[in-house]
Amino acid sequence: MAAVFELTDVSVMRAGKYLLNRISWQVNTGEHWVVIGPNGAGKTTLLQILSANLHPTSGAAQILGEPLGGVDVFELRTRIGHTSSTIAERVPTNETVQNLVLSAAYAVLGRWNEEYDEQDHARAQAMMAELGIVALADRTFGTLSEGEKKRVLICRALMTDPEAILLDEPAAGLDVGAREDLIESIEALASDAQGPALVMVSHHLEEIAPGFTHALLLAKGQIVAAGPIAQTLTSSNLTAAFGQRLEVSHDHGRFVARRPPARHRAN
Repeated sequence: MAAVFELTDVSVMRAGKYLLNRISWQVNTGEHWVVIGPNGAGKTTLLQILSANLHPTSGAAQILGEPLGGVDVFELRTRIGHTSSTIAERVPTNETVQNLVLSAAYAVLGRWNEEYDEQDHARAQAMMAELGIVALADRTFGTLSEGEKKRVLICRALMTDPEAILLDEPAAGLDVGAREDLIESIEALASDAQGPALVMVSHHLEEIAPGFTHALLLAKGQIVAAGPIAQTLTSSNLTAAFGQRLEVSHDHGRFVARRPPARHRAN
């Protein structure tokens, strides 16, 4: 099975502090990983490396079979779909949804003088139909709800038929209804046998869509546990990662983490 991402003893240090500390981890073709951990665990730093936007202080990172530091990162980034709040903040508010999705072909935010052929337009239409956002095509990004924006950015990430997609807290800030709509879209993506590898960062187990195959637990820049999702998202592993007693349950493909009742914590 081919490696999509492969990190070997990767560390990132800033101001004398380790943001990541000797991370060795591999994501293979066909795998869908969720990265879970408390604030400050190193999750966003990890995604910056995977998206070829940050070089590690030490260690080796292979991204889509290419060594980070020995390849044109601008070419590499076009092969990776990426959604995050930072990207959303950079989208011009007057950009239409259709143009935002279309402009991914040139890896730009804000359509200007680029030329797109019929294949580009057909691809954009197909992706919008797949994510159920065709009705939003002529709307401007600034008029969308938070849930609609998240789905549009995932659609944009799919536009170039990437080999991997990185989702940085895609459900953050959504109400319950919008969160469930988004999870349904991510589930469809994760269930596609021919789809790209997925790596999603989240704080909450409730946001993990069915179809994710593996989990990585981070705390204080180090790996607490990693492997098949059901074997990794356990009460003992979550307790170790978050530093407080947590109980994990799993039902109909969805996970939930809760603190046990006080009388149980006392036992």
